[in-house]
Formats: sequence, C-alpha cells, structure tokens
Amino acid sequence: MPYIPLSEKLPGITGLLDYRKDTALPIRQLTQILLRGESTLSEGERELIATVVSQGNECKFCMAAHSAAANILLNDDHIAEKVKTDIDTAPVSNKMKALLKIASAVGRNGRLVTEQMVAAARAEGTTDMELHDTVLIAALFSLYNRYVDGLASVTPADPAFYSRLGNILKDKGYLPSENRYAEL
Repeated sequence: MPYIPLSEKLPGITGLLDYRKDTALPIRQLTQILLRGESTLSEGERELIATVVSQGNECKFCMAAHSAAANILLNDDHIAEKVKTDIDTAPVSNKMKALLKIASAVGRNGRLVTEQMVAAARAEGTTDMELHDTVLIAALFSLYNRYVDGLASVTPADPAFYSRLGNILKDKGYLPSENRYAEL
C-alpha cells in the first residue's frame, strides 16, 4: 500500500506524477527529451537503457513498463528479456552492449563507470552525445526507481497492464496529455 494517497487507477510512477503535477511536468519533459527526442540511439534502445537500470535497481514497475515499451518499439517481444538475462549474448549491437553496461554501472553507482568501459563504447563508435545521454538516462531512471519504490507505489502483477502501458508510451511519449491513461 502506498505511503501517500494515490489514485488506485494510476499505479507506479503514473500515480506519483498525478499526485504532484507541478513536479511531474519537468520530470515528464526531461524524460521526453531523453527517450523520445532527437538521438542517434533509437527510442527502443533508449527504453532498453531504462530497462536494465530498473532491473538493477529491482524496481519491478519501471522494469516491466520499459521492457514492454522496448519490446514494442524494437518489434521483438523478447528483446528486453534477452538484454536483462545477458547483455553479452543479447541480439543488440556491440555499441549498445557497451552502453548498456555503462548504464548498468551508473544505476548502481556512477563511479563504477571506468575508462575501460568508455573506451570499449568508443571503439564501437559511441559518440559523446550517446555517452552523455546513456549516463543521464541511467541516472534519471535511478531517481525514478527510488521514487516509485520509496513511496511504495502500487505495482500491478498483470503483464497485460504493462503491454497497454508500453503502447501508451510508444504512442504518446512522456508528456502530459488528455485521457493519457484511459486505456489502462
């Protein structure tokens, strides 16, 4: 049960963002820029970064939501699970593997990112902007994971809920919109 009163219809971070809309807006805007804005990383790849960080932080809501979004955006129902199981054998580019390892390290502690990890990413063609955005997405999702779990937000068990949420994230992105969660 959440530690503060939240809408029962809006689990996870959705209820928290609804609870305090003034703080939600900059959160949503930054997320929109990083996950849906212009980038040489695909939207699905950026969702995979959110997924591995959320997995490392054991945030079930965020992990399930962003796994669903990644699967939908990358048109592969199993890609997120493969990445969560083993980045090294996952069917993603070597550049993405290097970035996911950096994101995973940032999720635990930013100081765990090493020069060797960065060099490995650069050897695969990673740009400064991709490196920057990977670290910022990972740091941001560490915040979100702690926000969701720190207030004991509701985490639905039904996988169909996350499929619906994944489609909302694909279709509507992260900015507020009227009837945003009507399909939940």
